[in-house]
Amino acid sequence: MKINVKKSITVLLTGIMLLTAAACSGNAKNTTGAGESTEQAAEAGQVKLRILWWGSQSRHDATLKALDLYTQKNPNVTFEPEFSGWEGYWDKLATQSAAKNAPDIIQMDASYLAEYAGRNQLADLSAGISTADIDASLLDTGKYQGKLYAIPLGNNAIGMIFNKEAVEKLGITKPENGWTWDEYFAFGKEAKAKLGSDHYALTDLSAAFGQYANYQLSKGLGQVFTDDGKLNLDKDTYLEYQHKFAELRKEGIVPPGEVSVTDKELDPQLDLMVNGTTLLRIAHAAQANGFDSLKPGVFDFVTIPKNEQAGGWLKPSMFWSASANSEHVEEAKKFIDWFINDPEVAVILGTSRGVPVSNKVVEQLTPKFTASDKMGISLISNTSPDAQLYVPEPKGWSNFAQKDFRAVGEKMMFGEITPEQAYEELMELAKDYE
Repeated sequence: MKINVKKSITVLLTGIMLLTAAACSGNAKNTTGAGESTEQAAEAGQVKLRILWWGSQSRHDATLKALDLYTQKNPNVTFEPEFSGWEGYWDKLATQSAAKNAPDIIQMDASYLAEYAGRNQLADLSAGISTADIDASLLDTGKYQGKLYAIPLGNNAIGMIFNKEAVEKLGITKPENGWTWDEYFAFGKEAKAKLGSDHYALTDLSAAFGQYANYQLSKGLGQVFTDDGKLNLDKDTYLEYQHKFAELRKEGIVPPGEVSVTDKELDPQLDLMVNGTTLLRIAHAAQANGFDSLKPGVFDFVTIPKNEQAGGWLKPSMFWSASANSEHVEEAKKFIDWFINDPEVAVILGTSRGVPVSNKVVEQLTPKFTASDKMGISLISNTSPDAQLYVPEPKGWSNFAQKDFRAVGEKMMFGEITPEQAYEELMELAKDYE
């Protein structure tokens, strides 16, 4: 399943940039029922919706406020929220889904959409949600085999985030948008020369499937998965990439394995960039508020490095889906409709899930965008001119990309295997998915 961001880039930028007002596509009415009177709501049956999402503390806080507002407007509906960071989220959802006990409303990622929709775990959302104010090509990213199983919640870009205050104090060359992988590695070497032995310039990307995929794509060698769902892991490129990070570990430019595996994104104590262990890490535009809430004004974004071509992409930040096993699919649809269209909740949510997908909501929020909102929007803007297609893992390959690749990469981090052995192990593991 390819996500065709190219078709929506023009609409996206004209809709989200502070330089331009969002284009409105008609006066579609909100059909959620969220504005019903208390008397009308009281007549309806009581419903408790379980809802699951991942994110930073700032996203959690905003979402909880949104749920409270929905219950105020719909007294017959209450929520049982479940939220966490990214780590462990998908293991939890897999366990719940296997037991047919998934929450009614599920925050979904493009990398897992085909997996869950393909196993008939998600409800069809084609009817009952007003999507007239969402660009059609963006909405299509929530489809699997022609049916709509996920409603996009925000626009997103992948990039790198760095501690700009530390970079300035060190007096080293600041990362610039459009930089190359060679410049990225040179930045690491320059920074390490001024850092102490227990501080590092870069995070170790050996075990990060998505970042290797960006690297291979930037070399002009195509996606790691082909259009027909086959693995395309280029051996020479993989070995070049892994030998480079082995060299960086040896030189102390990235942390040793025992430090790298402690990293927990957006955790105030365990995120290696936030706690000052490294200067830079991979991040997404939709995480701007999360990072800024931890150390206001300290961080800034830069685009993913490029080689012969760019490696960065745009995609929906995340989606809402409904469980196919829910007894309250219609109520879940009403909530999702309200969540993406209601002007009052839009103020509460802001850009906690990326730049909102509704053009009307963006137009409303533009005057209220904060400095961190603008930081995330800037990454989207700087990535868009040569953004690549985002290609999530094909159905059946999620565990290979998210677990096997990481497990093999961590063996290299600890010096247990060589890059050559790692490649052979991955090829052997891939046979189980073919």
